[in-house]
Amino acid sequence: MTDINIPPAPSGATGILLLVHQDGSAQAIWGHGFGATGSAVGELCFNTAITGYQETMTDPSYARQIITFTFPHIGNVGANDEDSEADSPQALGCIVRDAISEPANFRSTEHFSEWMEQTGRIGISGVDTRALTRLIRISGAPNAVIAHDPGGHFDMDELIAKAKNWSGLEGLDLAADVTGDQTRIWDSGTWQLGHGYAPLDGNEKRPHVVAMDFGAKRNIFRNLVKAGAKVTVVNAKTSAADIMALKPDGVFLSNGPGDPAATGEYAVPVIQALLEKDVPIFGICLGHQMLALAAGAKTVKMHQGHRGANHPVQRVGTGWDDSEGLVEITSMNHGFAVDGNTLPDSVRETHKSLFDGSNCGIEIIGKKAFGVQYHPEASPGPQDSFYLFEKFVGGL
Repeated sequence: MTDINIPPAPSGATGILLLVHQDGSAQAIWGHGFGATGSAVGELCFNTAITGYQETMTDPSYARQIITFTFPHIGNVGANDEDSEADSPQALGCIVRDAISEPANFRSTEHFSEWMEQTGRIGISGVDTRALTRLIRISGAPNAVIAHDPGGHFDMDELIAKAKNWSGLEGLDLAADVTGDQTRIWDSGTWQLGHGYAPLDGNEKRPHVVAMDFGAKRNIFRNLVKAGAKVTVVNAKTSAADIMALKPDGVFLSNGPGDPAATGEYAVPVIQALLEKDVPIFGICLGHQMLALAAGAKTVKMHQGHRGANHPVQRVGTGWDDSEGLVEITSMNHGFAVDGNTLPDSVRETHKSLFDGSNCGIEIIGKKAFGVQYHPEASPGPQDSFYLFEKFVGGL
């Protein structure tokens, strides 16, 4: 199908979300633009968390994605310099129901819409986000263009072509776009009210973790430090030889955006080499997926993905610890997943989603190597899964 369903712009509309569905049909949703002007193309997804919108917008795993926030009141806590998970936002923009709220939080330093404009992110308010979420759940995550023009002038032919010509996330290696350029020592400790992030105490007796940055969230490094490690961060394309030259006690594989199979073209051989040397490994999200690929499993594109801060995950299998069956409430952000049916005999499933049964954790038998699909470092929470950092660092 190539049907175009574009209703006339209502009076005062300054923003448009143009969707191209998996069957080729397209439709437009009008609203009120805020933040930066212009247009951007990516995959539309939804996030069910009720807090942490600044952390979400700055999570590098959201590169080339437009986020629909299901919580209607966005902007309540404003924005500040401490709650970003990267140097700049990676999500292309966001869709919200109500107009951006005035800040009502003592930590706020600027209005969220001003922050969006300064960081070059596009927003649209006045959208029925419940209906939009249902559409994604039924039809899958569509390619979309988000655009904002204060005068309400849009070149529809150009926007439609932009949306239809975008390849989608499958086959895209986006980790190379968001990884850090240089090897660096992570020197930030934990956060304290009124003091910000304290510097690391510099204890050289800490076990040394080398973190491969595929688009890592800052709070992952802080949690590794909190668990007792000192951390060196390296580029996503760092070789196994260069990693071993840093004399790691363990290697961490970070979260990140894009198709794990595409990033795995260069990352999987490195991970396999590290496994052969019996280096302890811990992977989160994309890192978890690539650890599974390195062990011989496969990954798949999900229909709608998992994104939110209230996802129940159950510990399963044998040999993990004495808490089998325990349920954790977790934060998630992924559109790809490990295909649990492809796990080889050398890999044990340790966690699974209670929403759809998809794989959420693995452990490689005979190795100190494990990964989880969810985000135990979640900021502002939940914090049920911090034990994973302790498990990793404590075993080094």
